[in-house]
Amino acid sequence: MRTLTAAILLGGAALIAGCEKTGEGEYEIERPVVGTETDTINTPSVDVGTTKDTINVPTIETEKREVTVPTVDVDPPK
Repeated sequence: MRTLTAAILLGGAALIAGCEKTGEGEYEIERPVVGTETDTINTPSVDVGTTKDTINVPTIETEKREVTVPTVDVDPPK
């Protein structure tokens, strides 16, 4: 199991080592063919923000009632 984990980590490191960032959202990747070829990959841009929206929240109401509750008085021994 440790050998498999080590092999996966080394493979991942080799993939990352072949990449070079060339600009905002652009990476150059060298592909291993006879010799090497360089491709430019454009990554997608992501805009993150917030907007206001209106939602309906249900109202939960409770009513109060008087009920009779039993009581117990215990006299401990003296």
